[in-house]
Amino acid sequence: MLPDLTQYLWIAWLVLAVIFVIIELLTLEFTFLMLAAGSLIGGLGVNLLGGPWWLQVLIAAAVSALLLFTIRPLLLRALHRSSQPHPTNVDALYGMGARVSAAFVDGRGYVRLDNGEQWTAELAPSAAPLGPGDRAVVTAVRGATVEVAPAAPLPAPGSPAASDSPERSTD
Repeated sequence: MLPDLTQYLWIAWLVLAVIFVIIELLTLEFTFLMLAAGSLIGGLGVNLLGGPWWLQVLIAAAVSALLLFTIRPLLLRALHRSSQPHPTNVDALYGMGARVSAAFVDGRGYVRLDNGEQWTAELAPSAAPLGPGDRAVVTAVRGATVEVAPAAPLPAPGSPAASDSPERSTD
């Protein structure tokens, strides 16, 4: 007489869940994690409660589908929210403020960027001359030289232009 194999079905559900978790560790897109949870909750849970095999499969599929369409998008959104691209290296220099640290001679001088780095600088074409201590903005990077242009002057505190700026608005 053959043994009833459905009494060992819980082992199959457990193995299936472990396989799904291993695949999830390789893909990292939360699909197989939802399938593993469906296998554990639906298949293994119903099996331990004594449900028939067809009910185990049905509930495992339903729980997996429910998790795939509800929890997975939330997890993906949370994962991608924290990975907004931030400019690094040379890309981070464009538009960065600087202060002229040495006078420009023949269009070349030195600036200290707002990140603390000292760079050789060239004046942008048709830019007004800059002197030591003047504020500038990086407009281009050419190798180890930055191209700078005069920064827009900041409005004096209490002036009408300062009160119209969006940073100081109380809306």
